[in-house]
Amino acid sequence: AIGRSSMLTLSAAAALAYSPTVAAPHARTSAASVSSRASAPRLGLLQKLGLRRGARFADDLGLPCVDECAVASYPNLPPSVHPGVVTGQALVDLLQHAKENRYAIPAVNCVTSSSVNTCLEAARKADAPIIIQFSSGGSQFYAGKGLDNTDFDAAVAGAVSGAHHVRTLAAKYGVPVILHTDHCAKKLLPWVDGMLAESEAHYAAHGEPLFSSHMLDLSEEPLEENIAICVEYMQRMAKLDMLLEMELGITGGEEDGVDNENANPEDLYTKPEEVWMVQKALQAVPNAKFTIAAAFGNVHGVYAPGNVKLDPKILRNSQEYISQQLGLGAGAKPCSFVFHGGSGSDINDIKEAISYGVIKMNIDTDTQWAFWDGVREYEAKYHDYLQGQIGNPEGETKPNKKYYDPRMALRSGEEAMAKRLCEAAEDLNCIDVLNWSK
Repeated sequence: AIGRSSMLTLSAAAALAYSPTVAAPHARTSAASVSSRASAPRLGLLQKLGLRRGARFADDLGLPCVDECAVASYPNLPPSVHPGVVTGQALVDLLQHAKENRYAIPAVNCVTSSSVNTCLEAARKADAPIIIQFSSGGSQFYAGKGLDNTDFDAAVAGAVSGAHHVRTLAAKYGVPVILHTDHCAKKLLPWVDGMLAESEAHYAAHGEPLFSSHMLDLSEEPLEENIAICVEYMQRMAKLDMLLEMELGITGGEEDGVDNENANPEDLYTKPEEVWMVQKALQAVPNAKFTIAAAFGNVHGVYAPGNVKLDPKILRNSQEYISQQLGLGAGAKPCSFVFHGGSGSDINDIKEAISYGVIKMNIDTDTQWAFWDGVREYEAKYHDYLQGQIGNPEGETKPNKKYYDPRMALRSGEEAMAKRLCEAAEDLNCIDVLNWSK
């Protein structure tokens, strides 16, 4: 296995070589960021690699961002929001725009470069932003199941690899991307620690973190401990201009090895007073940026109608309660909420939740099925051409290579998944948001 120390050294070198979003026209040049980049060590490494500080990695690959993706901002979005991975103030501005304009951004768990590319393709077709996220298990799979995951080395390496993949291609698709990681229970905190170390190295080199945000899911812990650990991580992440997503209450069902199918029904519904406890604690951290995945009956997976009872009004009540605590006027939405377990949800519940301040909805189960369904349909269509390398209905000596080429079935899966994601974007009102082609 690759040791953590050696992996971080290699990744820190990669962070110096990769410089997304600091080149014109997307640069956000503050005195601090200029100073940090100017004083970053090991410039000689970049020169040895033939790379240029401040240049996009894609540019150094001979893939310059041209035409639409070369714009500095979008006509329909805040000027800080640009093609490629967004972090810091650009991320906050994008989420605030979503809240004010009543749309939510779809978030998809990716496990391969294929699923990442599909998300980018779907976002471009929908003319909208996208959230690409990795789970611990998905990150390990991204690195390769043959890699030793002792101390979460493989999961950290896979997430970092995925992050660089997203950063290399995101601007090429001309869409804003939030680079996020999903559920992190207490036992998985070393995984997030490893990724934060990567973002700290990237921040020192480029003035922004590698990832846009991370999620902590400490909902199985006592509320006070959940909040205390989140505050601790928020303090560390705030120094990097990162956003923290925290979970309050339990999301039912099973997702990526986290099994809450037998959870106490009461734990599936959050109380406004609990949301206020989180809001109060996190907003006290200087430069804090955070969202709250408050449970309102959410369940991972897809179940028969009637088995999932969502109550979006919990979010409305929480907004009203916290507005009172903060002395805000009627209709204020001080909280930015996340909708977990979006797959299979009733469209009316989705629309209602968005009206109460949901700015992100996770959709994983439906996209998994869509990808598989595309592969399944391909196999069914060309079944007689996939039974051997030679011989098909056209003749016993006819070769079948063009049918069993992995790209064929994978592309069928990608197309089906992209179609489902565009449907999700419609449901979330997250369509034609960029408005640059209108």
